[in-house]
Amino acid sequence: MISEDFTRLWTKLTRDWKISLEQSLAPLTEGQLNVLELLLDSEPKKPSDLIQYLSTTPAAITTLLDRMERNELIERTRDVNDRRIVWISVSAKGRAETERGRAIRGNLIEHSLDRISSHNQQLLVYLLGKVANT
Repeated sequence: MISEDFTRLWTKLTRDWKISLEQSLAPLTEGQLNVLELLLDSEPKKPSDLIQYLSTTPAAITTLLDRMERNELIERTRDVNDRRIVWISVSAKGRAETERGRAIRGNLIEHSLDRISSHNQQLLVYLLGKVANT
């Protein structure tokens, strides 16, 4: 059945990409790269703003942000008008790590796509767009 074949191949592809990406990104993680990219799209953000993008709990986000702050990837600042609000922004080191991570991910995907012709690459993107309903 086609859905079983698709599931098997998609699972293998994403698992292989994740393993390769995590190894190449170290000490940065894929989750940290995702947070950095979210922050760079529109910073600063509050930790609660990340919940809708990351399928996890507020406690897990706090733990992740704590680790990122220790590694100097992000900076936390208190709101000047309401000290209860904490704003998160990307540090200079975080910006550099984001660029490094994007390059690594881009190379990984490019290397995978190089296995098929340019025409089939375009077709694959088109078909994935259809499946993703975009």
